[in-house]
Amino acid sequence: MTVDVDETLKRISNRKGVKAVVIINNEGQAIRSTLDHDLTKLYGQLISALVHQARTAVVALDDQNELTFLRVRTKKHEIMIAPDHEYLLVVVQNPTEVIQQ
Repeated sequence: MTVDVDETLKRISNRKGVKAVVIINNEGQAIRSTLDHDLTKLYGQLISALVHQARTAVVALDDQNELTFLRVRTKKHEIMIAPDHEYLLVVVQNPTEVIQQ
């Protein structure tokens, strides 16, 4: 990964409400993360499985379509996932902090 990627991750991490940024490869292994090791590993496994399931569902509904973004909102967090062919960019934020801006 280049210096540009590190700068982009830092810029995203510094946005109000952002709690974590994780980059995951296709195997579910974290490449970069602002979380501790155990939580990073858990996010890698669970998010990659979720994205795989979402991709499968999108293609099953329309084989000419593909997943471009996935957003999951809970009471505590909002998880935004930008899938690419080789990596997943995951941003975890506190939605109430973002709304109060």
